[in-house]
Amino acid sequence: MKQITLAVLAAFAIAGTCSAAVKDGTYTKTVTGHNAPITVTVDIKGGKIASIATKDLESPGVGKVAIKKLEDSVIKNQSTNIDIVSGASVTSFQLLGAIKDCLKQAGAEKSDFNKRIADANRAPVTERADVVIVGGGGAGLASAVSALEHGAKVIIIEKLGFLGGSTNVCGGALNASGTKYQKALGIEDNPQKHFEQTMKGGHNVSDPKLVKVLADNAPSALLWLEGMGLKFNPKVGAATGALYQRSHYPNPAGGNTYVVTLEKQLAKYGPDRVKVFLETPATELIMKDGRVVGVKAKHKGQDVTAMADKGVIVATGGFGANVEFRQKVNTGVWKEADLGKEIGCSNIGVAAQGQGLQLAEKAGAELIGLSDIQVHPNGSPGTGLMLDIKTSGRNRLFINTNGDRFVNEGAARDVLSKAVFAQPGSTYWLVQNKLRYPDENAIDLLSGRTMRDMLAQGRVKKAANLDELAKIINVDPARLKAAIESYNQVARHEVEQDKFGFKATHTDDRPMVEGPWYVARKVPTIHHTMGGIHIDTGAHAVNAKGEVIPGLYAAGEVTGGIHGANRLGGNAVADLMVFGRIAGANAAQAK
Repeated sequence: MKQITLAVLAAFAIAGTCSAAVKDGTYTKTVTGHNAPITVTVDIKGGKIASIATKDLESPGVGKVAIKKLEDSVIKNQSTNIDIVSGASVTSFQLLGAIKDCLKQAGAEKSDFNKRIADANRAPVTERADVVIVGGGGAGLASAVSALEHGAKVIIIEKLGFLGGSTNVCGGALNASGTKYQKALGIEDNPQKHFEQTMKGGHNVSDPKLVKVLADNAPSALLWLEGMGLKFNPKVGAATGALYQRSHYPNPAGGNTYVVTLEKQLAKYGPDRVKVFLETPATELIMKDGRVVGVKAKHKGQDVTAMADKGVIVATGGFGANVEFRQKVNTGVWKEADLGKEIGCSNIGVAAQGQGLQLAEKAGAELIGLSDIQVHPNGSPGTGLMLDIKTSGRNRLFINTNGDRFVNEGAARDVLSKAVFAQPGSTYWLVQNKLRYPDENAIDLLSGRTMRDMLAQGRVKKAANLDELAKIINVDPARLKAAIESYNQVARHEVEQDKFGFKATHTDDRPMVEGPWYVARKVPTIHHTMGGIHIDTGAHAVNAKGEVIPGLYAAGEVTGGIHGANRLGGNAVADLMVFGRIAGANAAQAK
């Protein structure tokens, strides 16, 4: 996909020549990446870096983008002394380290291929458009496409080194009701049911007017995406804590598919209509006579000003990775829990710091529901990232370290996570079997990866039968078998529900009896922050009196009031598409 860039973003000088001691040849180094080992191969010809090839399992839209950018820059400049890609620091450092090791194998000295690439343009930059969008994640991209559709010229200000933000690494579930995909499976659903379950799941503290907009417009948002060429998997699922079978997954799976689709749509308008500043964090919203009229930002020390003739949209995401701030406001659902640094975050850390909240608050916007923080049960130990087999969907069991089930696996996310915290070590084993992975070489609908790749990384273990599985997780085989049988009795409809309240109401529900079995250890992780900028149904930011702040709009996780105290799985993508479209359209028309 062609990346939209600005000429102002970095003019580099070519580095000097390398040492004569460097030997031509092919050199390889394997390092630990963000998701899995990265194998880097560097080809030296004529004493210069001719090519770099990388075998990796880094995230589409994030790590893979960083790898491509860095490879191209190293080859172009014949230097490894280049800036990392913001938002993909682990991948960047590891890749550059592997390239340096390959060069060392070739006989290079530390001073070889190490000339600093200087940024040649430091002059302040001022641009003007109809709509300026702060944040190029899912909500920002949806806002941009919508604004362009309504005739606006658009500028996107993004602090990461790539577009898409944390949408790139989300599971991709989009809740929508009454769709053709549901009807083909015999699933009866409608916006009213979606509305009611969203209100109930959010502990009935959501703004019902916002929830109604979400539920009523999610089906048309799905059609909007299809109109851009995005394809949905015909198999409708239920994201973790979705409470109903209305989660639609893109094909290929994962949030990056939405990002790619929206980026391609932006590219159709060309640089005369849309400009993107990457690696450019916003620092201030510009006010004039009580109206928001622009954005101040910095690109590696360079002042960037983007003036907006019609409106500014804040779409900077949440604050889940800001440990200090989330601890400060943690007075809601999780007030009894320590959400400090020991708890990871599933989102991109640099992206989920909450700066957009501060910008909007200084411009007069009210911040609401900040104590509403979501903890997800699908975290990987040590990082909180949501890797490997997923808690989404059905036919997966939560087994504690004693070998017992301990929760209704179909419950809401806060219920699931609270149950995990109550277990020994605040951890559990996520158990699945051949039902979920009938073919280890097939791409999984929910993770976008094959089981073969997951097993190769080592975090997922495989067992031929339950006795072998019991040995892997170190529990009594009889106890484990009894736990799984309690689930199977419901799946076979021998009983309507079990003691945890689980009911087999999903079209995928089946007894779990046949190996192979797959298991991975999981922990709770910070996943979403439901509070943020107070908006109305038109995505206008409002103050504490409920008055619209002229020229200021907001969409996505940076907003509050939609999800209440607990977001339903699959409602985030619906939220950013629905309110992103609304914000873009209204800003473009100054409505």
